[in-house]
Amino acid sequence: MQQMIKRLQDFNELVMFQHSIFSLPFIFIAMIVAADGWFGFQLLILGALAAVSARNTAMGFNRYIDRAYDLNNPRTSSRPSVDGRLDGKSIAIFTIVNAVVFVAVTYFVNNLAFAVSIPVLLVLLSYSYFKRFSSLAHIILGISLGLAPIAGAIAVLGTVPLWSVYLSVGVVFWVAGFDLLYSLQDIEFDKNNNLHSIPSKYGSSATLRISVVFHGITIIFWSLFVFQAHLGVFGIGAVLFSLIMLGYEHYLVRLDFTKIDRAFFTVNGYLGFVFFGCVIMDKVMG
Repeated sequence: MQQMIKRLQDFNELVMFQHSIFSLPFIFIAMIVAADGWFGFQLLILGALAAVSARNTAMGFNRYIDRAYDLNNPRTSSRPSVDGRLDGKSIAIFTIVNAVVFVAVTYFVNNLAFAVSIPVLLVLLSYSYFKRFSSLAHIILGISLGLAPIAGAIAVLGTVPLWSVYLSVGVVFWVAGFDLLYSLQDIEFDKNNNLHSIPSKYGSSATLRISVVFHGITIIFWSLFVFQAHLGVFGIGAVLFSLIMLGYEHYLVRLDFTKIDRAFFTVNGYLGFVFFGCVIMDKVMG
């Protein structure tokens, strides 16, 4: 029993399950807006399963093909995929099982969700290769998480309304912006291993400026989302809170690069859940 628990803990660390906080709030925000309130327990369960299995597939695949890089990077050399706790076969099986679960779950959602399940997986898996040839990897990661709100709207409505596109574009640049900051930790490693990233290509000062631009685009599109979705004062509050938190994130990173983890995990985690809570309040009180 203890061995099984240890195995589960290793897989949990492999995919960093706690980072699901970045995508889960936004798929449920879209579902709440699409349903104009509560969307039902069935879609709650299916939505959560789809989001988690999709992310597990992407993370498992990334860890599998990046083992050689992760082994030589001091920041990642203690990951279960390279320190001997999980072998390549186990990671491959984990990834395939989660991919199958994701496709199976979409089948029970609706026809459109099932039809786009494979293309969505291809987008998620493509991120792992982009850093090998393009600095656009940050944008691809953003698109991977930015698909969540569109997926949430599809789950409830079976269509893609304009407000869900605005919300998704905001998520794309939110994620790409904070991934730029996170990537500052690997500038030298990326340069020495021919890996492409905006920090390694343009330097830290330019990266900070680009990240500010990306997060400015985020606020613009989340404002458009609030307007298009006819949200009220709490929706406006969500955007204002996001602006404050993103500003604080940049303040932390500019102050001290050693605070990147705090900016990445804590600030962005709070942002997603507060945004989610504001949308709930908007629908309850509106």
